Amino acid sequence: MSDKPEIDTTEKTLDTKLEKILADPSCNEFIIADAKDADMAFGIPSTGPAVDGRHPSLAEYRQKMREIVEQGIVDIVIMSASNSEILAQEEGIYADTAITPAARANDTSDIWLARGSSYTDTASKPFRTATLDHILSGQRKSPSRKHFAGADLGLYSMTFNNDLEADIASLAAFKEFRLEAEKKNFRYFLEVFAPNVDGAVADEQVGHFINDNIARALAGVTKAGRPVFLKIPYCGPAAMEELVAYDPTLVPGILGGASGTTMDAFTLIAEAKKYGGRAALFGRKINNAEDQLLMVENLRHVADGNMDAVEATKAYHAGLKEKGIAPFRDAEEDSKITSPELQYLN
Repeated sequence: MSDKPEIDTTEKTLDTKLEKILADPSCNEFIIADAKDADMAFGIPSTGPAVDGRHPSLAEYRQKMREIVEQGIVDIVIMSASNSEILAQEEGIYADTAITPAARANDTSDIWLARGSSYTDTASKPFRTATLDHILSGQRKSPSRKHFAGADLGLYSMTFNNDLEADIASLAAFKEFRLEAEKKNFRYFLEVFAPNVDGAVADEQVGHFINDNIARALAGVTKAGRPVFLKIPYCGPAAMEELVAYDPTLVPGILGGASGTTMDAFTLIAEAKKYGGRAALFGRKINNAEDQLLMVENLRHVADGNMDAVEATKAYHAGLKEKGIAPFRDAEEDSKITSPELQYLN
């Protein structure tokens, strides 16, 4: 057991940035999260690309989290409850750092991505493996708040599919979660995916469909039960600007999606911020990079406005060369925008 204090009283950048963003949504602050919770979605391949037919081990995956925390650039690291127990509770790696530990609080069926599976062909069904008590303390019944040692921030996800029965079930589960979270003083951010069923909504309506469902779902939720920010797909300038104009207190953040090119990752942050996004929560874009720390370093440069996407891509490749790391793509290929949500730039 770590000799770190059971309660981490260090000021966290997440809290200070949220305070500034809520006071002035046009400020320069931008939140970056490393989403290392993929073991609750992909299973074994979640740890990173296979080398010589073998994916990194779970121990290697955890080591990458330790390195990210030691680097101290991201604002949040999202983990599974089991990894949070080891790293946050037992090892205390977040104590005395400005990084906030978070855990995935639910694992709906649309993120069940086991090799050979077809779960995602069916409209998302609500499910929770982790309990809030276990995320907070590693125990079935959490001890008093003064002995809290785990994560008090969670990622809760929902997917609307324009399917009455499926969407009602998702909302009912969300209500149950909110009530428990409020009772246990557990904070959460809300992830809303695009429909996982083909043809559920016309392609050109997906961004507005997500926005409307977020606004509608939270209209009946008072401050005590609302998310601290959002995690949504970037559906282009119009959808992002619409959501920000509707309610600046929602603090929209974008999810990363597939790995894509390095240029995709940097451009996605730049574009989201340009149109009002104030957070990026990247999983595969960081985890599948040739050098995760170098990727995070340049993501921060773009997020803070110190580099544009082109400059950051060049800096990333220069860093790989300096370290003697072979890139997955040559610089020219890696400088192309390939993400579907960014095609309006091509």
